[in-house]
Amino acid sequence: MSNAMFCYQCQEAARGLGCNVRGVCGKTADVANLQDLLIYLMKGIAAANIKAKEIQQDEDAAVEFIVDGLFATITNANFDRDYFLAKIAQGLALRDKLKQKVQLRDYFYKRHDIMEWTASSPEEMDQKAAQVGFMSIPDQNIRSLKAMIIYGLKGMAAYYKHALVLGYSDEEIADFIQKTLVATVDEELTVEQLLDLVMKTGQTGVKAMALLDKANTQTYGHPEISKVNLGVRDNPAILISGHDLKDLEQLLEQTKGSGVDVYTHGEMLPAHYYPAFKKYDNFAGNYGNAWWRQDKEFESFNGPVILTTNCLIPPKDSYKDRVYAANIVGFEGVKRIEEKDGKKDFSAVIEHAKKCPPPQALEQGEIVGGFAHNTVFGLADKVVDAVKSGAIKRFFVMAGCDGRMRSREYYTEFASKLPRDTVILTAGCAKYRYNKLDLGDIGGIPRVLDAGQCNDSYSLALIALKLKEAFGLDDVNKLPVSYNIAWYEQKAVIVLLALLSLGVKNIHLGPTLPAFVSPAVKDVLIEKFGLATITDVENDLKLFMG
Repeated sequence: MSNAMFCYQCQEAARGLGCNVRGVCGKTADVANLQDLLIYLMKGIAAANIKAKEIQQDEDAAVEFIVDGLFATITNANFDRDYFLAKIAQGLALRDKLKQKVQLRDYFYKRHDIMEWTASSPEEMDQKAAQVGFMSIPDQNIRSLKAMIIYGLKGMAAYYKHALVLGYSDEEIADFIQKTLVATVDEELTVEQLLDLVMKTGQTGVKAMALLDKANTQTYGHPEISKVNLGVRDNPAILISGHDLKDLEQLLEQTKGSGVDVYTHGEMLPAHYYPAFKKYDNFAGNYGNAWWRQDKEFESFNGPVILTTNCLIPPKDSYKDRVYAANIVGFEGVKRIEEKDGKKDFSAVIEHAKKCPPPQALEQGEIVGGFAHNTVFGLADKVVDAVKSGAIKRFFVMAGCDGRMRSREYYTEFASKLPRDTVILTAGCAKYRYNKLDLGDIGGIPRVLDAGQCNDSYSLALIALKLKEAFGLDDVNKLPVSYNIAWYEQKAVIVLLALLSLGVKNIHLGPTLPAFVSPAVKDVLIEKFGLATITDVENDLKLFMG
């Protein structure tokens, strides 16, 4: 296929097939291709680093480079061509340094192109980049499975990166990411072998999510049931979006006593549930909704906005000068907050905020969250009694991502029409489709239990396993739990693979199945796991409620 680009990693892929001129997300063709080239290069870095480890000459910098590179290529993370050109140049130098360490050792990928190609100019990088995307794999089913693995690794890397930032690492996860990247180069792997690797990716994804959960809770405490203000105050303010809790911690420390308030946006909402952040008087509340509404909400916020990680949409000129990028986020012309010795200096953002008017109110009131696994475990007896008495008939896991498609209104309607004796378990920005509905409670148990960010999806798996134990069941699929999950990007892919690896079946995924799932691979997922897509609210309710 001789298109300018090809990308089908997100749910909004053009025509449900793939973007081949420009990404629906706003990503340009040259950036899309450079992201493919970075992935290709990282396979060579991983191959060399694996062999270097055999002689105790491996580089921690290689793991960090690969994790950052995978994360930077997630949808709506980085649109900056210069970032990827610099990253590729840095990666070539790192790969060649590792090659020298293992030059006397015989290994399979020694003469493979991932080890040999090089470039000394942006033009040479662009030329190579157009040749190494997924469409270079001729077999549709092999391509589909390798895409599923790579996208799962991208999601896993995002979780692992957040853990690394807080000082938590795991050699097994790092090794798996590298070895699996290299495995996707192997043209001899069969469909069956790749399916097995898909499941192993899910299993390691569970470990990565568990590590991040440990990092977050040991650093900031276990989330607590909390009320979060949705209104605004009269002070100048900074809006922080994305997922990185350490960035938020540093910002709150630096704004303390400055007269500048801090509000969360999008996936940062669950930060309000952590005990460690409740001591800051200027931690004012949550502003706005899911990521895709940021073009209007950033406009009305008036003050500067910090994007700590995905999800960024191309900023409008009217507020672009107020957007600051941290971590792996990037967009041409957007100011960057660099890290030095593990710390970030937000003083420029704070001074910027002082010159801006206070935020314009979008809404009033409060929402309740903080129902991560530790909290729900504390309610376990109450929950079990409610199920046994019939007060709760069924739980619905409605985790995942939100997005722009009008078809996602399905999730608002679905939540509003669920019987009053059902409870929603959620995590991720999908909750913005229904977390502000007045759905009431069941005996004091809210009907929407928000476990946190997409990063906190591990909590939902633990809650299901805890309920299985409480009811004395031998199979998690015997629980009165249904899965109606919305997906958008690659962190949702690793969550899906993690659930499948835990044996969860009959998951409904929407609003559409991934474009990278070929018909034959889809048939396998349907037959083996009962994977299905959504239809319409009325029919799906009948199906779920039996």
